[in-house]
Amino acid sequence: MKRTEAQTIGQIVDNFLHHEQLDTQLDELRASALWPQVVGQGINRYTASRTVARGVLTVHITSAPLRNELMLMRSSIIQRINAALGREVIREIVFR
Repeated sequence: MKRTEAQTIGQIVDNFLHHEQLDTQLDELRASALWPQVVGQGINRYTASRTVARGVLTVHITSAPLRNELMLMRSSIIQRINAALGREVIREIVFR
């Protein structure tokens, strides 16, 4: 078998993830991991848990006033997370 073009390991891994349809799930995990960097450690202190499913980031906040304030900043947070990822992964944020 003759090789026609060489690929880097990164390209091979990206092709595999895309072929197995794991790239979306990986991006969702990255989005969840970016939460402390995007909102800062002060707000992250009040975060009990966070999950991402089908483009919806669900964040459990232990402070009701902070939850209301974050609801007002929802679109800005979505833009910052997606900008950090380089593509649209998060479509909505739900605060509980």
